Amino acid sequence: MVKTELIYLVFCVVIVVALIFDLGLLSKKNQVITLKTALIQTTFWVILSLIFCGFIWFENEGGNGKADAVAYLSAYLLEWSLSIDNIFVFIIIFTFFGVKENNYSRVLLSGILMAIVLRIIFIALGSELVARFNWVMYIFGIFLVYTGIKMFNSNEEEEFAPDKNWAFKLLKKIMRTTNEEPNGRFIIVKNKKIFFTKLAMVVVMLGLIDLVFAIDSIPAVFSIIPDPNKKMLIYSSNIFAVLGLRSLFFLLRGAANKFNYLQQGIAIVLLFIGIKMLITKWVHLPVWISLLVIIFCIGGSILYSIWHKEKNGEKSIAH
Repeated sequence: MVKTELIYLVFCVVIVVALIFDLGLLSKKNQVITLKTALIQTTFWVILSLIFCGFIWFENEGGNGKADAVAYLSAYLLEWSLSIDNIFVFIIIFTFFGVKENNYSRVLLSGILMAIVLRIIFIALGSELVARFNWVMYIFGIFLVYTGIKMFNSNEEEEFAPDKNWAFKLLKKIMRTTNEEPNGRFIIVKNKKIFFTKLAMVVVMLGLIDLVFAIDSIPAVFSIIPDPNKKMLIYSSNIFAVLGLRSLFFLLRGAANKFNYLQQGIAIVLLFIGIKMLITKWVHLPVWISLLVIIFCIGGSILYSIWHKEKNGEKSIAH
């Protein structure tokens, strides 16, 4: 068996077993996820992702195992940190549709599984474009620089309005929906006709909105892993990061809005990666530099946000 095929096989087995373990032992249907459970689940997915990173390293120890492992870890951390942005929007969508908290976990999982399918298609198409046309990387680079500058200069993120979003309008046109209380159901049959409930609407919206976020993150990952023959590293890092998003949602939903400067940290990362894409023909930067930039910018912006909030809190108390 070719090593690449072995990695694909191991990855698929690990994901299936992990999902069974997560859903069967760590989660229960229609159960409200507590902070403790969310912390256990988040730790579980992070440790599993790091174990797979170690597998990539040692499986190809005589070749590029170390470089591949660093590239995978960089891509994973990038996707994981950018997914925090998704949480803000997911919270708004759940609130808008009035989803009951005991349905959060099931709806999130369904939406995330849909997002994974869409991301796999996007990555496959993107890899094919990069393999056929090298100049596509420059388009990605310009796009990321533009996005980074726009994000950095934005004082406040525009409030996401689900009812004005293109995905919501599209779904209302193509899906026969009902306002009837779903009671955990995605479809309801009335008068021999199938109607989609608001839970089904939320699932599809989560998948589509995640794809919009992926338009930023996946081109950035192509900068870290430009070799089309290493698509497995992109697939695995993306899927592990997105699968961990469900538990991360429950862990951070009450604290995500406290990271006021996270947006600037993400913007600097996108700027760096965009510039790296544009100068790659003349200047080669090792993958480990990208890894350090991601850790420093994201970690630094979170720590600065916490420090700044505490400092302002102390000032307000003093006055």
